[in-house]
Amino acid sequence: MEFNGAPRLMIVSDLDNTMVDHQDHENKSLLRFDALWEAEYNHDSLLVFSTGRSPHLYFELRSHVPLLTPGIAIMSVGTEIKYGESMVPDHGWEQELNEGWDRDAIVEEATKLNLKFQVESEQRPHKVSFYVEKKSAQEVLATLNERFKARGLNPKLIYSGGVDLDILPQGAGKGQALAYLMRKFKAEGRTPGHTLVCGDSGNDAELFAVADVSGVIVGNAQEELLQWHAEHAGDKSHIFLATERCASGILEAMKHFDLQPYVSPRDHPVALSVNDKQAPKIGAVAAAHEVVEYLLLIEQWLRGDVPNSHQVHNRLKSVLAPDSSLVHAYGIISNPYKEIDSFHSLYGSQNGKTFAIWADRIRTMEISDDSWVVRFDKWQRTGLTFFFLCLFIQAYADTPNGLQWKLIHETWLSGYSGAGSNSSA
Repeated sequence: MEFNGAPRLMIVSDLDNTMVDHQDHENKSLLRFDALWEAEYNHDSLLVFSTGRSPHLYFELRSHVPLLTPGIAIMSVGTEIKYGESMVPDHGWEQELNEGWDRDAIVEEATKLNLKFQVESEQRPHKVSFYVEKKSAQEVLATLNERFKARGLNPKLIYSGGVDLDILPQGAGKGQALAYLMRKFKAEGRTPGHTLVCGDSGNDAELFAVADVSGVIVGNAQEELLQWHAEHAGDKSHIFLATERCASGILEAMKHFDLQPYVSPRDHPVALSVNDKQAPKIGAVAAAHEVVEYLLLIEQWLRGDVPNSHQVHNRLKSVLAPDSSLVHAYGIISNPYKEIDSFHSLYGSQNGKTFAIWADRIRTMEISDDSWVVRFDKWQRTGLTFFFLCLFIQAYADTPNGLQWKLIHETWLSGYSGAGSNSSA
């Protein structure tokens, strides 16, 4: 998030089995959410991931699935708050969690019970994590509580997923971390216009108790969270029980709460002819929508999901100005308007493969009344490749979205080097 105002919408979502569906090997539901967020919300809204994963496991997940870059990441079951792509820590939150926290004593008592520690990366400054079988969980939690009380300790024990036991400071947790952020936003005069929290398991329950939020329990939610919902006293009209799984359930909730727009660009046909005018209002949203839609059309051409016709090929070509330039990541400068003629031979080349193209971190800057600079990260799979692209786009009435690409500058994203892309976008 690069804007300084109040977010129009803030989505706070768990990752595993909420935003990310591990049964969806092509990540179709996640890509649907990604396209909607980048096309319509990224310029004035805030995406927050709230996960039990440590930073190490978080980045491991991002290397395998098409996760967008969040404005804020709440990690390690609400014990760490990180900002932006650089993952800058919130030291104020760390200081709050230090109060009354004796990590060594927690480890000592748990060790006496011969509990199985989770991997080293999941042991964090304000979190101690174990594997506990479901059949013995109730007894283990009761014993630990007794021993902690006898030593004057008052940590929080969170059991989720039928296997994971996390011990945290009493003031920690996903809900407390979100409440802390909401207080900060209010103090800064940046309270979000609407906040939607999303979860599937027991360690997400606290999110739904934060004041002034709407919530969605995704359709594949675990028994522990559904039981919490059934037993939770008071008005639950702010919590929606989705029927769709994971990110598709989040989109379903956006429709339920009438958060406009809620239809992903991947859920309606891309204009396949230069005569199919979309007539959008020219501006930052139109520029972002143009990037998302054009990359989607390239993906569909390579997968063979659109007709192999001159009409569709001309639609791809029309977005590029005849005198446009492409500065490739490997240093060559070419004319993409002429270069895209080679796309005829690439039609359907990715058919039957796990292949997708998506944009992340779309940022737009108005240069004049009819021109914009657009920066974004372009990701492509199969064989993961990724670039940082900077575009110069101008208004042009004879294209479906009223925009034409004049200059494309492509560079490798930090940490990656390799062969050039076959794409002309």
